[in-house]
Amino acid sequence: MCVSSARVKEKWNVILPVLLLVAFAATRWPSLMPVNFSAAYALAFCAGAFIPKKLVWWVPFVVMLASDIIINLFYYKVAPLGSYMLVSYSLYALLILLGRQFGPKASFVKLLSGGILGAFLFYLISNTFAWIGNPAYLKTFAGWVKALTTGMDGFPPTLIFLKNTLLSGGLFTGLFVGAMKLAESEAEAKEPEPQEKEESEEAEKPEGEEAKA
Repeated sequence: MCVSSARVKEKWNVILPVLLLVAFAATRWPSLMPVNFSAAYALAFCAGAFIPKKLVWWVPFVVMLASDIIINLFYYKVAPLGSYMLVSYSLYALLILLGRQFGPKASFVKLLSGGILGAFLFYLISNTFAWIGNPAYLKTFAGWVKALTTGMDGFPPTLIFLKNTLLSGGLFTGLFVGAMKLAESEAEAKEPEPQEKEESEEAEKPEGEEAKA
């Protein structure tokens, strides 16, 4: 790989975390988007797939913690931290791990599928915890199905949340993965062909060396 190609990829390894953090923080603000329509699922997955190992764990969680504190204090007017956050943070860690299993070399289709899978797992596990912890749900298989489909009486069906979760997971994963793949293809396009490299090396040789050859 030529120096310019390596520099482009190195630059994107810095820019991508910044873009992820800005989008993540913005989409977490309540009422900004439809319920469960969030970039968080895709961002956690893409962070695992693309962000370097030394940044992948502490950077997303610092941003999550900071945004949670701000939202709880200034929007909900409640305590900045709560035990309920442990479930969400654990699920985001799961999505990061899932992203690392795919890695940046995976195809666009595989990464897109992984982002959608991660969003579905987030929905499935979080609603299962809601079923366990909410006394309004019967602790039976039928009660669990109700928690995943119709939800509590008097509230919108949880299937609407599932739809928004999958749509946002697919949309934001596609956007971020597409941006990364485009940056990589541009970097590779700028890399000179082997023949061009040889010609440039020959042109840089001093005249004395050519005579010796």
